Amino acid sequence: MTEYDIAIIGGGPAGLAAAVSAYDNGVKNIIILERDERLGGILNQCIHNGFGLNRFKESLSGPEYADRFIKEVESREIEVRLNTMVLSLSKDKEITAINPQDGVFKIKAKAVILAMGCRERSKGALNIAGTRPAGIYSAGTAQKYVNLKGYLPGKNVVILGSGDIGLIMARRMSLEGAKVHAVFEIMPYSSGLKRNIVQCLNDFDIPLYLNHTIVKIEGKDRVSGIVAAEVDENRKPISGTEMHIDCDTVLFSVGLIPENELTLMAGIKLSQGTKGAIVYQNRETEVSGIFACGNVLQVHDLVDFVSEESEIAGKGAAEYVKAGAKEHKSIDIINGKNISYVLPQKIDTDIVEPVKLFFRVRNTFKNCTIKVLSGEREIIARKKKAAVPGEMETLILTKEVLSGINDNLTVVLEE
Repeated sequence: MTEYDIAIIGGGPAGLAAAVSAYDNGVKNIIILERDERLGGILNQCIHNGFGLNRFKESLSGPEYADRFIKEVESREIEVRLNTMVLSLSKDKEITAINPQDGVFKIKAKAVILAMGCRERSKGALNIAGTRPAGIYSAGTAQKYVNLKGYLPGKNVVILGSGDIGLIMARRMSLEGAKVHAVFEIMPYSSGLKRNIVQCLNDFDIPLYLNHTIVKIEGKDRVSGIVAAEVDENRKPISGTEMHIDCDTVLFSVGLIPENELTLMAGIKLSQGTKGAIVYQNRETEVSGIFACGNVLQVHDLVDFVSEESEIAGKGAAEYVKAGAKEHKSIDIINGKNISYVLPQKIDTDIVEPVKLFFRVRNTFKNCTIKVLSGEREIIARKKKAAVPGEMETLILTKEVLSGINDNLTVVLEE
């Protein structure tokens, strides 16, 4: 068994940023375990620009953004093992992994950072009538075919779900010569960024049907068409509102699921809101010495936020290695009225640093106020012209705000 100070599972944007941060905070004996043949994760297939606007103040493609962090990792001579699948993770931070060069091997780490990312929800998770003809893809799979393999999955396309990947693929398929007939979204709002709705749908005259879903996929060997319908407030199809579209391809962009199998294996509790681990502000989970960051913790809309969060986890893991385990004296952060989740879910009151809260709202709101309450007492209030579920909100709790607070905090949105 090989011993390391920090083992990072996942070599995408989260794992790369966490590794650099841990190294720069004084811990050098680090290993990154990545199941793909190269570092960078999902960024490698995201050839569109728009990455890095917050962090680097310039518009980069996904591979360009990843390359900046890959070079930082290489310059620090951090050990990397590619084509490596992690098979198990224990509470004691023992990792079992496998790759073609080493076979099955074990690693013992003082701290572990989980950075496995997320996966797309598939058609199998949806109750849609029809058989299983060719021409049905997740939006991410279609993106990989077009951008990395040079294949066009279809020429007449319908997209279900207005997540960012689906919106971006509406534009990408159009640029490759396909006809995108429509994007259907079961919710009354889009789950994607506003800029993607404008640049990927409006600029290409692709209609977005809110409060609509696909109720049937037609075709035996290949998709031949779909039937979509409007839905009521309970998301049930309304009889008489059906529309038919001839198409040969259906793309699904219906949500992302954090890859938390290893998290659960280590006995770490998950949050119902994020579907990721419950963490303190340094991104340590409730299992001592195991940290989490990036899309395995919460699904981000911007990779810039992934990098920021992962640097917090990297620093937290480095401090854990240097100082050893400590008992947390904590308060809980509760998602209140109109808030779907808040992260971190716990604040260690012994860590005297500002805490940046990440959270999402449950619906679309205009001219609203976001408040943080300590019991019945209001400690922060911030007005916003608009808040939507597709865009992550942030709020900083300063050291002055946190000083002397012993009660749990609740984040609410008032209309």
